[in-house]
Amino acid sequence: MADSKLPMPVPDEKSMPFYEGAKRHELVLQRCKTCGSFMWPVKLRCDVCLNNDIEWAKVSGKGKLYSFAIMHQVYHPGFTDKVPYNVATVELEQGIRIVSNVVDCPNSALSVDMPLEVTFEKLSDEVTIPKFKPGG
Repeated sequence: MADSKLPMPVPDEKSMPFYEGAKRHELVLQRCKTCGSFMWPVKLRCDVCLNNDIEWAKVSGKGKLYSFAIMHQVYHPGFTDKVPYNVATVELEQGIRIVSNVVDCPNSALSVDMPLEVTFEKLSDEVTIPKFKPGG
């Protein structure tokens, strides 16, 4: 389990399906039932067709590294022992970009367009979050 000093996401009613999926080690995203477009972050209506008939759908969790930054500054005391760490934007196969971290890979080996696949980190009994590792 992760360090309890780290800041924790607080799931709300709208984001709960995302976190419930992560607890099952499934990456789920919102999808419009009308046009099939995927959405992130959580929204009330589709960005493409503006319909509000939304469902949660499991996705493969495969993608590529779109962008990243290496954090050397400690912005929260919980990260004191973590620097340097990466903050990554991952572009999923569905075209959605999600901000996370790349794990199981030295920061020096990160490169844009490298293939990635989702993995999960349990932060507490209530919260598990997606992270990404090389592969895919």
